[in-house]
Amino acid sequence: MAQASARHILVADEATCNDLKSKIVAGEDFAALAQQHSSCPSSRNGGDLGNFGPGQMVPEFDQVVFSAPVNEVQGPVKTQFGYHLLEVTSRTD
Repeated sequence: MAQASARHILVADEATCNDLKSKIVAGEDFAALAQQHSSCPSSRNGGDLGNFGPGQMVPEFDQVVFSAPVNEVQGPVKTQFGYHLLEVTSRTD
């Protein structure tokens, strides 16, 4: 069964999400931005969600995590929780 590990930043609006993505693309540290801005409890760990399999996250999240390139920031991804920036840190098929 496929497994992935990822980290994310969860914010309330798309504009903030786009702003944070621009900062990451410009070289700012993903984990530091997650600690400062993410509303998810994972922010304590720099947004790290650990390892999980398909179906363990909301569908919009799963779709990105199990298809996007590894180590490339994706988003904004809208879910019922808000707007996410996602980075797949590893994946096995």
